[in-house]
Amino acid sequence: MTAGYFSYQEKQLMNIYTTLQIGDYHTNHCEDYLLVKKISSNKIVCAVMDGCSTALDSHFASTLIGKILRKIIIEAGYKELYEKDIQRSPDEDLKEILENLFREISLIKKSLMLDEKELLSTLTIMLYDTQKNEGVILVTGDGVICINGNITEFDHNNKPDYLAYHLHENFEDWYEKQEQRLFFKDIEDISISTDGILTFSKIKKTESDQKIDFVTYLMVDQLYSETEDMLNKKLKNLEYQFGVKPTDDLAMIRIKRS
Repeated sequence: MTAGYFSYQEKQLMNIYTTLQIGDYHTNHCEDYLLVKKISSNKIVCAVMDGCSTALDSHFASTLIGKILRKIIIEAGYKELYEKDIQRSPDEDLKEILENLFREISLIKKSLMLDEKELLSTLTIMLYDTQKNEGVILVTGDGVICINGNITEFDHNNKPDYLAYHLHENFEDWYEKQEQRLFFKDIEDISISTDGILTFSKIKKTESDQKIDFVTYLMVDQLYSETEDMLNKKLKNLEYQFGVKPTDDLAMIRIKRS
């Protein structure tokens, strides 16, 4: 599978780039998934999911979570139309979305008689208010984020604390315990990614011996930012110029304000 992209422009104020690529060590399915969906004209939700490779049907888990999130965000958009006078912070909006996600996954688990191992996927989700230029990111499990050039990696040594482990818990208690929650404002450039961005490896010989920081190249470097397929071009450049590809699946979303 080759890299894909999605570009979104809002009154020329920002671009959103995405890429989804199967890892070089994977053969049958890409176990990552991504979602970009607007709640309203000024609120957008971005999410990347990474299914557990050692679980059951990992591609199903990440895709299912993405599809459920899409449904919840659409419903949130309708709700906001009828509650225009109610002001919520990004964290309040995100909390409500995740509470609904908990409930929906639990219902589907019972309805389809799914095993916990069929629902193991990490989730990095961002809610961004473009008008206020502020938002919140929550990482459940592993993931990589970059806010205005500052990169943060969340790594649990291949033992992520998956969302599915906590479906039996009280949601309020679970949410308050989340330490991998970051608030941001006044952003110019922000990215979220699955940990596949950390797995680039040499897969063929090339003439170039130049060393490159792959995370910085994809999350900070401005090359190709004028084109809607920036991340696609960067991945191709890494493959053909440097001979490297991610060995694990990669899902990434990057927002750059103009």
